[in-house]
Amino acid sequence: MSVRPTIVLVHGFWGGAAHWAKTIVELDRLGHTGIRAVEIPLTSLADDAERTRRMVRQVDGPVLLVGHSYGGAVITEAGDLPNVVGLVYVAAFAPDAGESPGGLTQEYPPAAAANLEPDSDGYLWIRADAFHDSFAQDLTPAEGLVMAVTQKAPLASTFGDAITAPAWRSKPSWYQVSTEDRMIHPDNQRRMAARIDPRTIIELPTSHASLASDPVSVAALVDQAAGSV
Repeated sequence: MSVRPTIVLVHGFWGGAAHWAKTIVELDRLGHTGIRAVEIPLTSLADDAERTRRMVRQVDGPVLLVGHSYGGAVITEAGDLPNVVGLVYVAAFAPDAGESPGGLTQEYPPAAAANLEPDSDGYLWIRADAFHDSFAQDLTPAEGLVMAVTQKAPLASTFGDAITAPAWRSKPSWYQVSTEDRMIHPDNQRRMAARIDPRTIIELPTSHASLASDPVSVAALVDQAAGSV
């Protein structure tokens, strides 16, 4: 009897582990009992990857890493541990060696780039009044308001942190493209997805917050990956 991998969910910029709430419920409905969601500090790629590795090391058995947005860069960097058996990218960065989220973004500027603003401490925020339209336009205004107020800003310098050895070169991967994404250009997502040669690519007509606006489809992709590894 095969052992289902533990699913470790990694959030991205401007949110925390709770962004996965609806997807977690769907994964539980699909029978997954080993689900964890790491809370990364968003202070540097090295810090965020190490926090993720520490959680992975606590798991006795195979791990499927799932990253949303910047979390894709994190799983790319942290997925080299031997018990990581696969990577799932949810509207996420999938950089190659030497590439950074900021560099990739500059090549394909997203629609909402103008709505980012730094503060005096070096953190980069999405303007609260523009959060719903920028990040989660297919959620309700109330949900967008909560995300805006509770957003977790990254240190702006994190955008420039580059990948060392991309795990997708040696681990099987899956990718979900959000076709209405205003935070990571959909064509950028398609380019990164094609480059990593995933076992499955799906496109959803969703915002950047696909993990919350279409959790059924996102959980189904994760479930497919978990069943394949």
